[in-house]
Amino acid sequence: MTTLNTITSCAQVLTGARNDYDALLEQIGDARFVLLGEASHGTHEFYRERALITQRLIKECHFTAVAVEADWPDAYRVNRYVCNQSDDENSEQALIGFKRFPTWMWRNTDVVDFVDWLRDHNDGISPQVPKTGFYGLDLYSMFTSMEEVLHYLDKVDPAAAAQARARYACFDHFDRDSQSYGYATSIGMSTSCENAVVQQLSELLKQSEKYLQHDGAAASNAFFYAQQNARLVINAEQYYRTMFRGRISSWNLRDSHMTETLEALGQHLLQVNQEQAKIVVWAHNSHLGDARATEAKQRGEWNVGQLVRQLHGGQAFSVGFMANSGTVTAASGWDEVAERKRVRPALAGSYEALFHQAGMERFMLPLRGKSAATQALMQPHLERAIGVIYAPETERQSHYFYATLPQQFDALLYFDQTHAVKPLELSSHWVNGEAPETFPLGI
Repeated sequence: MTTLNTITSCAQVLTGARNDYDALLEQIGDARFVLLGEASHGTHEFYRERALITQRLIKECHFTAVAVEADWPDAYRVNRYVCNQSDDENSEQALIGFKRFPTWMWRNTDVVDFVDWLRDHNDGISPQVPKTGFYGLDLYSMFTSMEEVLHYLDKVDPAAAAQARARYACFDHFDRDSQSYGYATSIGMSTSCENAVVQQLSELLKQSEKYLQHDGAAASNAFFYAQQNARLVINAEQYYRTMFRGRISSWNLRDSHMTETLEALGQHLLQVNQEQAKIVVWAHNSHLGDARATEAKQRGEWNVGQLVRQLHGGQAFSVGFMANSGTVTAASGWDEVAERKRVRPALAGSYEALFHQAGMERFMLPLRGKSAATQALMQPHLERAIGVIYAPETERQSHYFYATLPQQFDALLYFDQTHAVKPLELSSHWVNGEAPETFPLGI
């Protein structure tokens, strides 16, 4: 049997029916960590299908947390809203904290729909049933997280807040520019603030018993939020100091931080809910597919998918998402405007091109175990990754790497044609979209 015949015989066509993901949930079984990827940060189908799977995991399998590739304070504002603990009037307002590039990653219509659903779900369950929260795993919010630590201490311990301000004042002359701080310290132009931020977390932990004497679960959640912000400041400070020394060290620091945050969240929810936490993770394929199955291993990189598998074995289940062509929301350069760009058809020799040849519009492919599909796909292929920037003119160099798919993920969702996610703030670049490749001859 050819590889294409094997794929078509093992794949489950996705029709949009309610039972599309019955087989996937059966494969997930009693896993406590379900990692749902994406091949780009701007594809509607990836967001929509992740949301549909997550809704079923919450309702049918009692998952109580969604942890996403987003900054901790911004996501926690959404968490307060979906748990009916904030003054935000609607989902769009709850998402307003996402002001850092790329805003469209979380301020888009698909995320609004999911946050609406999650708020309605939590409002409709019994008070005795744990609500499902929404949390961020990333570490880019160094200055915002400092503010949140100070805000917490102002409420519970004004004297400690004054001491914290003195420690965090080490960063004052960088004008909230994390990269300027990292550059200045990496070349010796400025003293590192490492000791100050470590001392601040240490002092916060020393006072934990006193701070936790108030309001039961509310006090526990507030302290955990502040503690994670203080821990984020430590890891972010180190991240920005190392980012100018090379990509590998900063990548590994970031994914280690995301994994540590995921582990801390699981422990916190265990203490609060008195049962093992079950968590859905949303992030890019490059973070959630096991790095040991990609060329990243040769560069000395690891990622969340690898670390979670090493920590939890079969209790972790990862799902990759792929597409052949269509449109995507992305920028042409860092901190530039969001555009609706055409995605070129997949390169020959890639998994995406192979799946396109199978002739199915949308399908799911199980990859765990020694199935026929697993054996057929064990030969390494190119695999595409589009982040927040898409540079089709350098497609091979910018967006492809080699991977062994069955070792990277436990299941795959493939979409032959996809559409750009719709940002809440539309620019003329996005509305007009990108000209056809044949421009001007194709007009």
